[in-house]
Amino acid sequence: MTSGIAAPYPRLLGDVGGSRARFGWIEEAGSAITAVESLRSGDHAGLEAAIARYLASLGRAQPRSCAIGIAAPVTGDVVAMTNRTWTFSISDLQRSLGLDRILVINDYAALAHALVGVRPDEVRRVGGGEAVANAPLGLVGPGTGLGVSGLLVAPGGGSVPVVGEGGHVSLSAADAVEDSVIAILRRRFGHVSAERALSGPGLVNLYAASCELGGRPIEALEPVEVTERARLGNDAGCRQAIDLFFAFLGSVAGDLALTLGARGGVYVAGGIVAQLGDEVTNSAFRERFEAKGRYSGYLARIPTAVVVDASGLALRGADAALDA
Repeated sequence: MTSGIAAPYPRLLGDVGGSRARFGWIEEAGSAITAVESLRSGDHAGLEAAIARYLASLGRAQPRSCAIGIAAPVTGDVVAMTNRTWTFSISDLQRSLGLDRILVINDYAALAHALVGVRPDEVRRVGGGEAVANAPLGLVGPGTGLGVSGLLVAPGGGSVPVVGEGGHVSLSAADAVEDSVIAILRRRFGHVSAERALSGPGLVNLYAASCELGGRPIEALEPVEVTERARLGNDAGCRQAIDLFFAFLGSVAGDLALTLGARGGVYVAGGIVAQLGDEVTNSAFRERFEAKGRYSGYLARIPTAVVVDASGLALRGADAALDA
């Protein structure tokens, strides 16, 4: 939590996910974020080790403040990542780094903080709709896991991020094929959360389910191989996995829009969708976003957009959170 006193400079900023830990630096008030570096999370024993590696490469004075957005629920001093075996104490990290101020928040809380100032060139619009000023915003992001958050604009100015564990809501089907896919995932996992389909591992799950439904052999693929084969058009299981992915994503994003009343717009972040480029535009995403029966007209008026550089936005949001 902040104290109402401006966090001092220099500031260390972090966007820490299951696959990558990205850091940036702000030297003084009004300065841009510089020295952005992305490290493989798997190459480091924990967050403190990754920070030490980053600071060693800078060759500058120690930071006085630090804000970290991390892919984990932050409910107390001890933080345990969901998709990485990193656990740490916020107070211990503050002492170890000699910081005057530290703020550790969920990574999608950090992203939400940055949504108010997002520029047109930082997003790719998908479908129609027009944002309603000062209305809630929604944010959903498939990456190593599935991040979900929102932003509420407070009366008289300011904003408040709304963050939970929306990636673990139950996944629902819209047709018989999706019923069969979810049945396969249920047999494997028990509870079928949205994250079981809408994440890097989720892409592999959808590929395996598609192959099972089509009577095709299942290869041991990485998420990037699923997307590459789908784009080449030479693997029916991978192509169906991507089609299912965008259809499910549209449904989940539409649910979020209804839940939050997100008439200010719904943003899609995470590395997967950004890397797939125009695939989202040509997919069932927007159709499924709006396909909510009596509320299809309500959703048709809500704009949706893909965040092109979610990490850069997350670092900016982490900095904004220090001043909130």
